[in-house]
Parts: sequence; structure tokens; C-alpha cells
Amino acid sequence: MAIHYQKENGIFTLHTEHTTYQMKVDEYGFLLHLYYGGKISGSMDYLLTYYDRGFSGNPSDAGNDRTYSMDVQPQEYPGMGIGDYRCSALIVHNEDESDCCDLRYVSHKIQKGKYALKGLPAVYATEEEAQTLEIVLEDPVTKVQAVLLYGVLEQEDIITRSVKIINSGTGNIIIEKAASACLDFVTGDYDLLSFWGRHTMERNFQRSEIGHGSHVFGSRRGTSSHQYNPAVIIAEKNATEDSGSCYGMVFVYSGNFMFEAEKDQFGQTRAIMGLHSDILHYPLKQNESLVIPETILTYTDKGFGELSMQYHKCIQEHIVRGKYKNQPRPVLINSWEASYFNFNGETICKLAENAAELGIDMVVMDDGWFGKREDDNSGLGDWQVNEQKLGCTLKQMIERINALGVKFGIWIEPEMVSEDSDLYRTHPEWSLQIPGRKPVRGRNQLVLDFSRKEVRDHIFDLICGVLDQGNIEYVKWDMNRSIADVYSMENRQGTVAYDYVIGVYDFLEKLTQKYPDLLIESCSGGGGRFDAGMMYYTPQIWCSDNTDALDRVRIQYGTSFFYPVSTVGSHVSAVPNHQTGRSVSLHTRGVVAMAGTFGYELDLAALTSEEKVIIKEQIRQYKKYAELIQKGKYYRLSNPFQEECAAWLFVSENADKALLNVVMLENHGNMNVQYVKLKGLNPNTVYEVAATGKRYYGSALMQAGIPMPVQQGEYLSYQMEFIQYI
Repeated sequence: MAIHYQKENGIFTLHTEHTTYQMKVDEYGFLLHLYYGGKISGSMDYLLTYYDRGFSGNPSDAGNDRTYSMDVQPQEYPGMGIGDYRCSALIVHNEDESDCCDLRYVSHKIQKGKYALKGLPAVYATEEEAQTLEIVLEDPVTKVQAVLLYGVLEQEDIITRSVKIINSGTGNIIIEKAASACLDFVTGDYDLLSFWGRHTMERNFQRSEIGHGSHVFGSRRGTSSHQYNPAVIIAEKNATEDSGSCYGMVFVYSGNFMFEAEKDQFGQTRAIMGLHSDILHYPLKQNESLVIPETILTYTDKGFGELSMQYHKCIQEHIVRGKYKNQPRPVLINSWEASYFNFNGETICKLAENAAELGIDMVVMDDGWFGKREDDNSGLGDWQVNEQKLGCTLKQMIERINALGVKFGIWIEPEMVSEDSDLYRTHPEWSLQIPGRKPVRGRNQLVLDFSRKEVRDHIFDLICGVLDQGNIEYVKWDMNRSIADVYSMENRQGTVAYDYVIGVYDFLEKLTQKYPDLLIESCSGGGGRFDAGMMYYTPQIWCSDNTDALDRVRIQYGTSFFYPVSTVGSHVSAVPNHQTGRSVSLHTRGVVAMAGTFGYELDLAALTSEEKVIIKEQIRQYKKYAELIQKGKYYRLSNPFQEECAAWLFVSENADKALLNVVMLENHGNMNVQYVKLKGLNPNTVYEVAATGKRYYGSALMQAGIPMPVQQGEYLSYQMEFIQYI
């Protein structure tokens, strides 16, 4: 059993293979956090300390005992207004205008299997793989309940947390702040690893000290955002890629979020992950409830690399679903950078002919195929095929493409509407707008109110009407702006931002159920909604609109801390690059894009014969390595933000194969030799380099490394396959 309860002392213990999580119901009914870390035995309540602390209040339950204060005690789910002046996991605005929630233990139950969250993505597992602990806390005055949910995946060293807030009282309340997970550390100095960015430069690695005070970041943009990813690592000072204690928190949600880390007056650290309080004002009437999206927790004392692998396995096996969960993804060519809006049916068919010649599996028709859509100022919402532009029906075009042995995919942006569209002229009230104010535009488009069922149903019917016209096997789902006008003409205000995301999930769930063989790739201006929530519905996400190989090395490095390679949409595009103007060799662009689902985004007709030969070989190589890349262990071998080369490695489960990838980021006169140390090999096994026949012991490759050639040329790259020598 992974979950144990000791009734005599009120202690809950959650065990995974290598970790222990422990908490205690104390004499006053408070649920205190005792421990999370490496696996231990016994009760950890001895870590609780009791002293008279100045200006730290004492609950009335404690009588004259000044040594008991919620301002000091580590808690599982701290509310506001109970004498704890640290950041709160829950703030409830009550009918009497007070902001107080004093949560006390009521009951609990332990169940086989992993809990599910209605309408929300969450880690899933069989009854044999997981257990669930449900703890009910209640405010004795208002009767507001917080149902704490813990999922334990023992073999994966994963503990998930979610909370259901229930208004069991008679008065109306407003949820002003709600987190799904809180970690209280009574001792220790920690660093915070977070991943910031901007459009076309997402998930930059940042390591900063958690000093006294609060460190807060998140998204108010309606999506998880380009600016901050909803995932963090809390690490001991000495933690590195290969050693040291570190804790991960990944929020399984695609909307507004907030992370807080606070080091208090006594050197204790609290970390909270949940919904962003600036956007949350969720009213609950009697018996209504609000489910807080899940946070995935994991811990290791073996450094960031091991922590990443734990998340990779969890997301690949327990978040991603559907036909393509364990299947190699098709190599595709997207029409966007090949033609932008300037195309017709013949253009797309010609692209497919060139794709077939090169061995590309699929052609994707991007933006511009519907309604009045010759630029990005009109047409969104009018999801009818523009047959006049194509010069044929969609079915006819798909049949021509399929006859070449090439699959077909299509681009959509269902959450958006153009003011210059038939849909907006008919239903302007279906967009998010604040009455009496002019709307905030992004990319000259507005956002449809996906919190409303009738809006979602209308768009769903239109999209299905397109998908039913032919053999469409892939959809690129885009979202090209942030949300500003958070106001619904129909639904209750305060609920809109949350209910919008629930609406997106509802749409995606219906789509995946209706078309189970459809491969959906999520996109939000590239990586603006790159999160575990979307991965529940879309097994791959366009990593960034920036396809420059050098920038992508850094973007994909940051992405790799939490998300498996199989979820990373990555393409080879034309040079000079359309985002940076930089020229990088076709070989290097290919090596970088192979750390993802792999494809192309360029005009195949403009390729030279030499480039076509290279691309054919790239595709052959990718398909050869596809299973190793998608299912192998991923190792970061260098930090491209700090070192002169970027290096990463894929290793098979039994370590009989490995694929080393290296990109030289800098080139100087009389250059130093770069020695790249491999990881994850069998030390006593001899490995042969497939291309050269040279042989090395695994121990040598890991301890001393392998030298990279010193050659003239900018941004050179190397790819080496190591095979166990028999």
C-alpha cells in the first residue's frame, strides 16, 4: 500500500518507490505538513517546534499556550485569516464580507486507482498503478469545504494534488485565490529554477535564490503564456544536473496561473502553485463547487536530469492519450513559410508532390483556406472552405494528395473571430468584450467566449463539417493572441477566465472522441500554451514560432526540464531564418529539429538538388532513430546558456543504443577542443560509433568524454550513433 493512515496519532504517509510524503492532523484539527523527500520510516512529527514567537498570533483553541501559532506551523492547505501571515493557498470572501477560511479536518478515505477531475485534464493510471487519498477539511463557521486530493503513482515517484472547494454553507461566497498544492519546508536554503520568455523566445532557463520575501510569477493572459511556464524546480543550493535534492511542481492547466515562493522570518520556505489570484473572483452559491487544476509533484536527490526523466515518463505514460501516444509521428511539411496566404489547391498539391519525392509523410495546409481570408485581418469564425480560392473542393484536393502516398492536415483557430467576418456580424455578443468599451485587439482579432456552450457547439459543428469533407489526419490548433477583455455577455463574471479554459478542454475532448485517429498539434503563437494540460488532448505542441536553430537549441533546452521530446513540435525552416535573419546549415537545422516531432516549414520547390539529397537523408535518419528519440531517455549534456556547445543525448531503455547530438554555438580562432561527456551508458559495455567503427567503453565516454572535431565553420553540428558492440 502506497498510502498509510495511523489513527492513533493522525498521521498520513504517502510512499513512492524512492520518496515519502507525510502530514498530520493535530489536536486542534489542523492538517500540518511534516515531510516530503527521500524515503524514510517512522513519524516525522518530531520536526514540529513550539516556541513563543513575537507577533505570531495564537488560535483560541490553544488557550493560553503562546507557543502554538499557525504563523509558524507547516501546513498542507493554509487559509487566510487564521493568524498565518504567510502567503495563503486559499482566500474566501464570505457573505459577511470577511476574508477568512479556517479549515479543520473532518474525514478522509483511501481508494484504489487515481482520482479524475471532471472537465479538467489530469494524470491517469490504473487501479494497480495508483492510489488516491481524499481529505475533507471544513471551516466550522461558514461550512466551506476544501476536499484535498492526493494521487500516488508509486513506481513513478509521482504525487499529484488537486483541491475541490465546496460551498456547503448557506451564504454566497467568492473564491479570490485557490491553489492546488502547497509545500512547506521548515528548514533549508533553496534556489528556484523557473522558465521565462516571450513570443519566439520561450522557456529561458533561470536559477535564482529564494531569499527572504516573496518570489511571484505567473500568467494573467488567459493562457499559460510565452512569458512564464507553469512548472518550477525548487532545488538545494548544491543541486546540479546530476546530483542534489530537488522538487518539481507542474501545473496541469492551460490558463492563468500563479506560483509563489516565500521565505519567512524564521527561514522557512513555502511554495504554492495554483490559479492566478488577480483574475480569480469565482462566486459559489450553496452546494456549488470549484475544482482547482492538478499539480504534479516529484522529488529526487539525483539532480535535475533525474527529475526531468520522472516528468517525461509521467507525461508520456500518464498524461498523453490516444492513438499517437506511443506511435512515431508523421514527418510533415507545413505550408506557412512556403506560401503564407498566397496559395491555391494547385500550390498545395505541388507541395505534396515535392514532399512525396523527398519521403515526407504529410502536407499541412495552414492559414488562409477558409472564408474571406487573404490576410490576418478577416475571416476567422467563418469555417467554410473557400473553394473559389482552392479551385476545387477540399475532398478533391485531399484525394489528389493521398494518391501520391501523402497524408493531409489542416490549420484551424477555433477560439478566435475577426470583426470582418460573417460570424461576428451575426453574433458580436459571442466575443469577449466589456460593455461600453472598445475591445482590445490582438493580431486584429477578438476572442470567442468559449465559456458559453452555444458558442462552442456552433464552432464545433463548423469544424466537423470541414473535417468530414475528406481524409484529414492532422489538425494544427492555433491561438494567436492573449485574452484581455475578460467579460462574458452571458455567464457570471468572475468565472469567465476559468470557464473559458474548461470550454476549450470540452471542445478538445469532444473532438478527440469524435475523431480518435486524428493527430492534433496544439499551438499558441508557437509556445504560448505549452503545458501538461494541453498535452492531455494534443500529444504534441508547436514549441515556438521561432524556428532558428540556434535559438531553438535554448528553447528546447528549457522545455526539456519537464516535457518529453515526443511532445515538442520542431521543424526545419528556410534560411535566412524568418524570425532572426540568421543562416545556419541545413544539417544543423536538421539535428536540432530531431529533438522533437520533426518536420519542415519551407518552400520545397525552391530547394537545390543538393539540399534535396540532404533532406532525404535527414528523413531516413529521423525515421531510423524515431523510436529512440520518442521513447529513449533524454540527457542534457551541456547548458547552452553558459557553454560553447549544446549537447544532448538519447539512450535506449537497456542502454544498448545512444544518439549523441552536438551543436557548436561559438567559433573562435585556435578553438579549444570540446570534450562531451555522455550519460546513461553501461560502464562495462563497449560501444561502437556506427559511422566510423571506432569503439569505446561506456565508462570512458561517461568519465572522460569524447572530443568534438575542431573545424572552421559557423554553427557546425555532429550526430553520432553509439551501438553496443557484441
